[in-house]
Amino acid sequence: MRRLKLAIAAPILLAVPALAATRPDADPLRFFAGRTETRGTVKVVFHKPYRSRSLGVGRIEPDGSLTLVQRVEDDGKPPHERRWRVREAGAGHWTATMSEAAGPVAIDQVGERFRFRFVMTGHLNVEQWLTPLPGAGSALTVTKVRKFGMTVATTEGIVRKL
Repeated sequence: MRRLKLAIAAPILLAVPALAATRPDADPLRFFAGRTETRGTVKVVFHKPYRSRSLGVGRIEPDGSLTLVQRVEDDGKPPHERRWRVREAGAGHWTATMSEAAGPVAIDQVGERFRFRFVMTGHLNVEQWLTPLPGAGSALTVTKVRKFGMTVATTEGIVRKL
């Protein structure tokens, strides 16, 4: 179920715009410049839930985009690296590439929350919602992974700036 590890990756990226929503003057991508951490629990149908942790190091490129490299540590599995590149596509919209996605990642601001949508290999459709928590230093993330319209995995976690 290596593909489902992606369900933990999106929360880290989502925290950027969500945390900025509480501070309109802030550049949402700057949240991930430096170090971030995501901790959560992954639940896959017919499997025991497991904990996941991602440590990210990000930088803002000269063109204003974000490059983020994460070390993903899932219980019982060897660590691996995940890479993101995020660009603003317009007011309240971002587009991204991610090493485990099968295509582009669409990021949209919906009120004070942010929604990520993308497809992973194996025809897994991912929708993730991020809700900023008080203080703008962390956010709640909830992810659903669907295959053929049925939910096959969920993830809940917290993203925070280190």
